[in-house]
Amino acid sequence: MALGFVRPARPSEASEIARIQLSTWRTAYRRMFPPHVLENLDEAYLTRGWSLAIEQPPSPRHRVLIAVEQSESEQTVVGFAASGPADEQALAPEEPPLADTVAAVTDFLVEPRWGRRGHGSRLLAATVDLWREDGFTSAVAWAYEADQSTQKFLTGSGWQPDGAGRALDVDDMLVNQLRLHVALA
Repeated sequence: MALGFVRPARPSEASEIARIQLSTWRTAYRRMFPPHVLENLDEAYLTRGWSLAIEQPPSPRHRVLIAVEQSESEQTVVGFAASGPADEQALAPEEPPLADTVAAVTDFLVEPRWGRRGHGSRLLAATVDLWREDGFTSAVAWAYEADQSTQKFLTGSGWQPDGAGRALDVDDMLVNQLRLHVALA
């Protein structure tokens, strides 16, 4: 029988987080982004970014958590969540800064082959617990308009669209996003 749990990421797991990010993007977002953009993502570059996020976060309220599936013989990292105080990356175009009591999800992925096993729910619950400990009262997360899975997961967990939107320019192709929010009371 397999068990799942969540814990803070360790520096030695940065490459596994990068691999999950790359694999998930290439699988889940293959119809949203031009193929050459996904193929040109650099796993070593992503690994360096995750190493920095884990080892030298910008503040004590910035965190990277991992979801682990544990069987009798091994533990497998199957997903991750990164979050911190809402900064300029959490804003819609021309929006003023959000309050310092607002947390922001910067990345949240479970590798598709490990989906529907509760890993996303455990990651989200652990993240919310830490936000509350850190004094956050609400949170925001961006989702791609075409990513119905993420939107359904978040709205099923009590999140709602807040009306903010933006478009990312990906190789001269605009990819629309909408922002969701939740109160942590």
